[in-house]
Amino acid sequence: MTNSSLAAQAVAKGPMTAAPPSFDGHGWLVVLNLAASTFACVVAIMFAVDAVRAIRRNWGSDRRNHPVSIWRYAGLCFALGIAITRGASATVLWNWDPLNPAGTAWFLTLQRFLDPFAMAFGITGLGILYLTARGMVPQLRRRPLPIQLWASLPMLKRPAGIALLSLIAALGVVSTR
Repeated sequence: MTNSSLAAQAVAKGPMTAAPPSFDGHGWLVVLNLAASTFACVVAIMFAVDAVRAIRRNWGSDRRNHPVSIWRYAGLCFALGIAITRGASATVLWNWDPLNPAGTAWFLTLQRFLDPFAMAFGITGLGILYLTARGMVPQLRRRPLPIQLWASLPMLKRPAGIALLSLIAALGVVSTR
């Protein structure tokens, strides 16, 4: 062990488990967390990229205080927060290796360093929604509404495919450890 950090020492002295000991030997729980974290990270990155593209595409015509812009900025903040926190969790689970405590500790420490950034994006998204609620609620109550959510259901095909692939990958990794 070349890393003398507390995290590396904890991994080295802990049980030689195929996943973090906090899962208490429940393989199905490891699969569920690995699949869900991977899926959430990938979908959040997809949403963030889409939001950035929309913001750039409409930069000249959208005003920053327009409801569409506010919705995009809040969504971008939430997506980045989810991508960071779930990406870090997935990375720890993907790279868990009690035989390499220094490497495992590096990912555990990285996760803790990324947590404040994820929280900052989440709090910023909440702040945007909270600060704009007074003007946004009357704007959203104007006619014509409601929005046809079911018409957009086919847009969920790709995320559903990503969820299935994440589950298959997680099952494969956990069952072969």
